[in-house]
Amino acid sequence: MNHEQAGCCRSRRALLAGTGAAGVAALTGCATYGQPAAAPPPPAAPATSADPSVSGAPDAGGPPALATLADIPVGGGQIFAEAGVVVTQPTAGTIKAYSATCTHQGCTVTSVADGTIVCACHNSVFDIADGSVRSGPAGAPLAAANVTVDGDAIRLA
Repeated sequence: MNHEQAGCCRSRRALLAGTGAAGVAALTGCATYGQPAAAPPPPAAPATSADPSVSGAPDAGGPPALATLADIPVGGGQIFAEAGVVVTQPTAGTIKAYSATCTHQGCTVTSVADGTIVCACHNSVFDIADGSVRSGPAGAPLAAANVTVDGDAIRLA
């Protein structure tokens, strides 16, 4: 065996010995012999409101409310990006919902105003009453989403 090979082997041996010692040290550092393990802390309770009409508050009988009727302006709407929907009120008392994903290239729509839903990525414009394309480049309407109105609360169905 030449000198270079011997140096190579010493390096491997040193590496293996060091790795083994580090592993033992790690194990012994974590163990407290003879004492019971500490219990993990209890999970934090989610913050909720007792009023089911508040956006996101749970209800005993259904999914959380996205919004209240008062949150959705007549002739406009609101985007709920986390839920992936846009809720509109084209006329007083008529609630509609659509996918918040633009049919052009999958961006999330960015605004609702003046009877339209706008995707600012490429300036596609959709109608709040039926999700149809008012101007492209999108070639397909926004997909309808199912929502229910329960009292004053608007919920995903």
